[in-house]
Amino acid sequence: MKNIKKIKIKINGKLSIIQDNVTLYSYLIKLKVPIKKVAIELNQEIVDKNRLKKIKLKKNDKIEIVHFIGGG
Repeated sequence: MKNIKKIKIKINGKLSIIQDNVTLYSYLIKLKVPIKKVAIELNQEIVDKNRLKKIKLKKNDKIEIVHFIGGG
């Protein structure tokens, strides 16, 4: 059986251990993040949502998910 490598990342300040070689998009889908309604920051840079499927998460990445709140 193949050994699956795990990496540590931080998401909204909390440590998370995930499989290596996961895209940011697939991780957000797994977390049920409403991608159209949030801003995503990776290592203190806003991510272009068109690139989510191309970005592979790496050890010690820091993800921040900011939800938009409407009001009046």
